[in-house]
Amino acid sequence: MDGPIITVKSNAQDAVCNTMNSGKVIVWGDAGDVLGYGMRGGKLLIKGDVGYRVGIHMKAYKDQVPVLIAGGVARDFLAEYMAGGVIILLGLNNKTQSIVGNYTGTGMHGGVVYIQGKIEPHQLGAEVNVLEPTKEDMKELKNYLAEYCQEFKLDLREILRKKFIKLTPHSSRPYGELYCY
Repeated sequence: MDGPIITVKSNAQDAVCNTMNSGKVIVWGDAGDVLGYGMRGGKLLIKGDVGYRVGIHMKAYKDQVPVLIAGGVARDFLAEYMAGGVIILLGLNNKTQSIVGNYTGTGMHGGVVYIQGKIEPHQLGAEVNVLEPTKEDMKELKNYLAEYCQEFKLDLREILRKKFIKLTPHSSRPYGELYCY
């Protein structure tokens, strides 16, 4: 996909925004697995929950930065092998389950993930750092979330009141020495 805007007024299936280059997809419901696979630009905005392996192999390309925002929760392997871009997970209306599944950030070697809520250490891949967002991060988050809130008619101030954590990779080559002789 390279440029159009698509609005889905219901749920979406698997592989939305697979290898997306630019444009925007807005999903007013939940979405399936493997969203944003290899995405290197554009935006994917989802009001609800997302499935497994969301953001796998996302990467920034030149001046393009892919952005994926989900309002609900995610299953296992969020941001698996992520190489660039931004994922924001809000966990809105979630009162009973963890905001992410297991193996979050496994193999992550670029990009950033912002999660609104708490993650247990056993849910994280060994390749990620858990940090507090800086003031610059919060400015960036506010910009991304302003568009998200406008699309879904949500209160930006209310969303920004809750605490975020920031996930970044330990290294740009997490397996660099694994296969060396």
